[in-house]
Amino acid sequence: MNIRLSLLVAALACTASAGLAQANDTTPSNAAPYKYGMPLQVAKVIALTEPPTLECKVITADMKYIDNNGRPEQITYRKLSDACQLQN
Repeated sequence: MNIRLSLLVAALACTASAGLAQANDTTPSNAAPYKYGMPLQVAKVIALTEPPTLECKVITADMKYIDNNGRPEQITYRKLSDACQLQN
């Protein structure tokens, strides 16, 4: 019985630490959400990021870019996840 209890405690501790790691990974974004028809003056795209998922679903992705005036900008937009490319 002692071994089962210690395995249960270890499993719960691992689950809790994984949950905390995911909770700490979310950083508040100061990116403006994209609205249909919004003019974007993109001179150079720096990074396209999206949350990893194995499901085909709509997600919120980020784009960091340099605008035509040389200022760094960031915008969020909705898109299908990359997992959708693997499904028929």
